[in-house]
Amino acid sequence: MGIVVWTDGLCEPVNPGGIACYGWVAYRDGIKVDEGWGRVVEGPSATNNVAEYQAVIEALQWLFASGYAGEPVELRSDSRLVVCQLSGEYAVRSERIRPLYDRARAFLSRFQRLRLVWVPREQNVQADSLSRRAYLEQTT
Repeated sequence: MGIVVWTDGLCEPVNPGGIACYGWVAYRDGIKVDEGWGRVVEGPSATNNVAEYQAVIEALQWLFASGYAGEPVELRSDSRLVVCQLSGEYAVRSERIRPLYDRARAFLSRFQRLRLVWVPREQNVQADSLSRRAYLEQTT
């Protein structure tokens, strides 16, 4: 299959207004090659959608820096909003999301064979646990 990257974001303990964190994990031919997690923002501008977008951006940055732009890549997210906006199915109406969308689209344009796929939350356990790890690191 090539490269499969799972992404997730969260905003806890409240959405909006909590701490937005992200996580991603990448596999090549079924073997984990890397993962990442971190804090995006805290306070009024923090939302689940901001965190979900940042997860995609961070994963795309890693993919590009790691030389995977020419390989088949499947980027999976449990955010239907992010997948559908980046695929052009949904419009971007939020001014908070517009810069993140633009940044993600700029990265997507660097890839020759990248497919965005929505997955149910239950299938996104590893990326979810990394975003929760990032949140716990901010609160302990």
